[in-house]
Amino acid sequence: MDFAYRNKNFVPIYSLVDRFKTIVNPGVLLLIVAAITMVIANSPLNSWYQSLWTYDFFIGFGDFNLLSHHGKSLTSLEIVNDGLMTIFFFMVGLEVKREVLVGQLSSFRQAILPIIASIGGMLMPVLVFTLVGKYHNLSPEELRGAAIPMATDIAFSLGVLSLLGKRVPLSLKIFLLTSAIADDIGGILVIAVVYSHLTTQSLIMLGISLVLFGLLYLGNRLRINNQLYYFFLGLAIWYLFLQAGIHPTISGVLVAFTIPARPYIDLKKYTDSMQRDLDVIKTTIREGDSKEDRMLSGLQVKYLSRIEAASDRAISPLQDIEDTLGDLVNYIIMPLFAFANAGVIFNLSDINLLEGVSSSIFFGLLIGKFLGIFSFTFLAIKLRISKMPDGMNWANLSGLAMLCGIGFTVSLFMAGLSYELGSDMLNDAKLGIIFGSVASGIVGYFILRMTLKKTPHETEEAQE
Repeated sequence: MDFAYRNKNFVPIYSLVDRFKTIVNPGVLLLIVAAITMVIANSPLNSWYQSLWTYDFFIGFGDFNLLSHHGKSLTSLEIVNDGLMTIFFFMVGLEVKREVLVGQLSSFRQAILPIIASIGGMLMPVLVFTLVGKYHNLSPEELRGAAIPMATDIAFSLGVLSLLGKRVPLSLKIFLLTSAIADDIGGILVIAVVYSHLTTQSLIMLGISLVLFGLLYLGNRLRINNQLYYFFLGLAIWYLFLQAGIHPTISGVLVAFTIPARPYIDLKKYTDSMQRDLDVIKTTIREGDSKEDRMLSGLQVKYLSRIEAASDRAISPLQDIEDTLGDLVNYIIMPLFAFANAGVIFNLSDINLLEGVSSSIFFGLLIGKFLGIFSFTFLAIKLRISKMPDGMNWANLSGLAMLCGIGFTVSLFMAGLSYELGSDMLNDAKLGIIFGSVASGIVGYFILRMTLKKTPHETEEAQE
C-alpha cells in the first residue's frame, strides 16, 4: 500500500477502491451478493453454480496435500468454509483480544450489560427453536440446528444501523458491537464443543498442536514480532485441527490470541529516534532545484530506510494484521462466503415458514433474539447489576434487540455444520435464516426509525 501511494500510477486505483468502500459498506455488499446468488440458484445457471463448489484443490508435494482431510482433497466449498472462514474467525479473535485489552470489554462496568444481553440473545433463540421444533415434531437430526439462530451478523446489523446516520447514539452502537462480539465468542464455543469429534488420533494431533501453541506463546513473551513466525505455525495448527476433527476455524481464533499486541519499540522512543534521523536528513538538503537534488543521496536513503524500518516496529503485529486483513475479510472473503452458501432454491409450492426447520430458525431469529436481549437487559437493569447507558431507552433498545436477529453469516456457517450438504434440511435452514434475518432487519430498522430522535437537519426538512 505504501509503495502504491509513492507511485502516482497506482493512486487512481486505490482512490477508486476507497471510493467504493465509502459507497458500499460490507453489510450492503453481503446483501447484494446474497440476492444475486439466490437469483442464480433459481435460474438455468444453477447447475453451473453447484458445480463451482465441487472442484478439488491440491497444495503440497508428492502424496502430501495441505488442503486435504484424511487423504481426501478439500473441495472449493470446503476451501471457503474451512479455509477462508478461518481467516474470518482469526479476525474475530483479533477484535476480541483488542476489545479485552483496550476496548469495551476491558471495562467490567461497560461490558457487563451487553454481555448479559448477549447471553440472553444466545439462550432464548435456542429455546425458541427447540420449542417450535418440538411442536412440529422435528426429528433429533433436525434438532441438531438449534444453535443456528443464536448468531448475530455484525456487518449486516451495523450496516442497517448506519442507515439511520447521526440519529444513532454512540451508546447504541457500542452496545450492539460489544453484544455481537460476545455473541461471536459464544458461537465459537458452540462450534468447538458441538461440531468437533475427538478420537485417539485426534488427541495425538491435538497434543502436537498444543506444542505449537506453546511456541506461539513463547514467541509472544520473547517479543518476536515477525508475522511469518505466527503465520507458518498458525498454518500448521490449522492443518492439525483439520485432521483432528476439531473444526479448523477454531484454530484461527486461538492463534489470534497469541498475536503480540505490543509494538517492538514504544511510540516515544520511535518519535525521538525519527526526529533525530529527520534532523540529519534536513542537514543534507540543499537549496535550489537542480537535477542532482532530485536524486536522493546515499545518506538520505540510509536514514529514510531507518525511519521506514522503525515505523514497522512501532505498530504492533495485532494492529498491523487487523488493518491489513480488514478489507480482505469484508470485501472478498465474506462476499465469497455468501456466494458459496446463500444459494437457496425456492420452490414456491413447498415454501412454508410456519413448519419444520425453517419455522424454528425463523422464529428463533425474529422472536428468540428479541426476547433474549430485551428481557436479560431488563433484568440486569432492574436488579441493579448495571444501568441503562446514556442515550439508550427501552424503545430504541427494543429496535436494537430486533436488529440482532440478523444472523446471516455465522448462522449460514452453523447450518452447513448442522445439516448435510445438498439436503432438504440445509435448504430449509437457509430459507429460515434468510427470511428471519430480513424480517428482523426490516422490523428493527423501522422501530429505531420511529424511536430515535431526528437530527435538527431532518426536523427542518420535515417542517418544509
